[in-house]
Amino acid sequence: MLPFDEEQDSFNKSPLDEEALLSGQFWGELRVFLAVAKTKSFNRAAEMTNTSQPTVSRQVKRLQDVVGSQLFISTPRGVKLTKKGEALARALSRLDHTLHSITSDLKAETLEAEGTVRVSITDGLNALFAAPALVGFSLQYPKIQLHLKSPLNMMNLHENQTDMMISIIPSKSSGIQFKRLGQLHFVPVVAKDYIRNHGLPTRNNLEQHFFIQSEYYLARTGLWDGWQHAVARGRIVHHCDNSFAYGMMVKTGLGIGMLGTYALVEPCAVPLQIDLRVSVPLYLIALTERLNARPVRLVFDWLSEIFGSDNPWFNDEFKLANPPSKYDAGFRKMFNLEGNDGNNSG
Repeated sequence: MLPFDEEQDSFNKSPLDEEALLSGQFWGELRVFLAVAKTKSFNRAAEMTNTSQPTVSRQVKRLQDVVGSQLFISTPRGVKLTKKGEALARALSRLDHTLHSITSDLKAETLEAEGTVRVSITDGLNALFAAPALVGFSLQYPKIQLHLKSPLNMMNLHENQTDMMISIIPSKSSGIQFKRLGQLHFVPVVAKDYIRNHGLPTRNNLEQHFFIQSEYYLARTGLWDGWQHAVARGRIVHHCDNSFAYGMMVKTGLGIGMLGTYALVEPCAVPLQIDLRVSVPLYLIALTERLNARPVRLVFDWLSEIFGSDNPWFNDEFKLANPPSKYDAGFRKMFNLEGNDGNNSG
């Protein structure tokens, strides 16, 4: 049988729930007491705390009244701590060192984190997610410079000569670490201008329509087979391997493109109902040795959040629309889409 009722508030209080911790005027007195303990002089303590000698005396007397013990003894050579005063001074000294360590760590995590971090990332993910989020990151870490580069090789971090890379495959090479992020969901998309000029593409009339192809979708992995079959039924009008420019070509109405679902926040974008969608896992790959550098680790953690499953656009669950969030606020603002929830349908 339990000695107390587990639901009884008085037995389940956190120290932070105790109002008395803030109700007494102790903090100022303790600071003055520690100054006297260090200097062994009321006058020097007054100088250290930027107050007067009478003020120091009053605060020490008030503290002694509160604790109910004498903390100092006056001697011809100044003041001397009693045993209880010595114990309190040691406890406060430990607290003082702890607070100093905490504030030093916080400073190191912000203003003193300094250096250049190189990241390989596709133009689309960069322009729509990473670049807009840099505003907040730079405010927190003003001395970290990012060098965002288009990847030369989507499979090999070393060939890109960067510290880390957003990739669609993990890397098992020595000296490299990877982290599974969220998933990038692709759907076939056309612009409303295209529909006005050529009609709505459906699964039954693809032979009458135009496609924009990319080398990224030519990989013989089986992942893009559905897209390849659809393209083979129509006509390729253009090729483009720059992900951002590819999206702009679709937006201008040149043809059908395979785009990430986040492109659907554009009011002109229409997802096609042709039984085709592709979900690709995202990985963050980094050089193990470089992760020991604090700026690199901070950028690694930052990118892990932006492209992780907590971002609705990269959640494992496939959705054509997501409500506005902090993750897409940047590109919604860039395209003046703050009030649009991206809920388009074909």
